[in-house]
Amino acid sequence: MNLPDAKMKSGLRWLWLSGLVLILDQATKLAIASQLALHEDIPVTSFFSLVYWQNPGAAFSLFANQPGWQRGFFIFVALAAAFIILSLLRKTRGRPLFCAALALILGGAIGNVIDRFAYGHVVDFLLFHWHDWFYPAFNVADSGITVGAVLLIIDSFRRERP
Repeated sequence: MNLPDAKMKSGLRWLWLSGLVLILDQATKLAIASQLALHEDIPVTSFFSLVYWQNPGAAFSLFANQPGWQRGFFIFVALAAAFIILSLLRKTRGRPLFCAALALILGGAIGNVIDRFAYGHVVDFLLFHWHDWFYPAFNVADSGITVGAVLLIIDSFRRERP
């Protein structure tokens, strides 16, 4: 078996999914940032709005009010995770759900890293709410990470144990 055949049989063939998440994430963030003013809120339904928020923190704006150390820290963590994910994908064969999950997480992590490098914050724009309750705003990258994490959990129950 030659090297290109080995790559195609490995989980690296799922990198197209990472690329898709990354492209959708960056395209939607660019569209939102170019069309909405910061903190603008456009109601779409009674429970969903498009917004333009800048999040310097982590998920749910965790550490957003810190003096700036979090930018480098989150970039480092995301790049380390990307390296680990690429290594796992390279070694994994015959587990499509696991590979798809990792690819979704990878695309989302890189999408948010690009924001942190370019702007110092992550662009969030999807906001679900009900009356006075608001779920934290998020983006396509966050969705990829979340769906990937759920798929990893599902895969963990499906795996045969020795």
